[in-house]
Amino acid sequence: MEAIILAGGLGTRLKSRLTNLPKSMAPVGGRPFLEILLDQLIGGGCKRVVLSVGHLRNAIYDHFGETYRGVPLHYVIEEVPQGTGGAIRLALRRVQEPAVLVLNGDTYLEVDHSALLAQHMAQGHSMTMAVTRVEEMSRYGGVAIDEGNVVGFIEKGRNGSGWINAGTYALNKNFPWPEQLPAHFSFETDVLVPFLDRLRPAAFQCEGHFLDIGVPEDLDRAQVELAVRNFNRPC
Repeated sequence: MEAIILAGGLGTRLKSRLTNLPKSMAPVGGRPFLEILLDQLIGGGCKRVVLSVGHLRNAIYDHFGETYRGVPLHYVIEEVPQGTGGAIRLALRRVQEPAVLVLNGDTYLEVDHSALLAQHMAQGHSMTMAVTRVEEMSRYGGVAIDEGNVVGFIEKGRNGSGWINAGTYALNKNFPWPEQLPAHFSFETDVLVPFLDRLRPAAFQCEGHFLDIGVPEDLDRAQVELAVRNFNRPC
């Protein structure tokens, strides 16, 4: 198992909480959030991690170096921010396996990563999206699922429970990028939404704990909700 973690986020909404730290290094329970993600991946069998870094990247390298718990860490540097899509495309060039997990560095999802990757490899899609059910999807926007595939997106603002994009994917190394993308682009809004019919991503449905630390109140929630979890084994 191999994984890419997008750890170059600016953390604009957390600026009041972070001092010279990128968002992925926000302290949670006395340690960096990124460390929690790495523990979860390694506990599930991940053997190699590619870290996409940019803003304040030295804070990440100084803390982890080139290995963590015996697992090699490879750094892909965005000298200029390229958006989530540009970061993924750049990091895929450093991937060794035919398919790889991709995680957002500010999002925790209780999911069996090995099962996600196994489903992806077995079904032969170019992409599999982890989706999770939440009680209120208005903040995130929802996804529509039909026969195990993601077939549509529901705009933010609609109230009620439903499935959402959990920000964790399995992608083929040779992912079929659309042509004529700009250098800076969003994976979600510039690739998934306009090219959904072409990509036809599979859905990996899970109902485990989901938490995005991108806003101060959810970073506060993380101090309580993630402190009691065991990250040394897959969920």
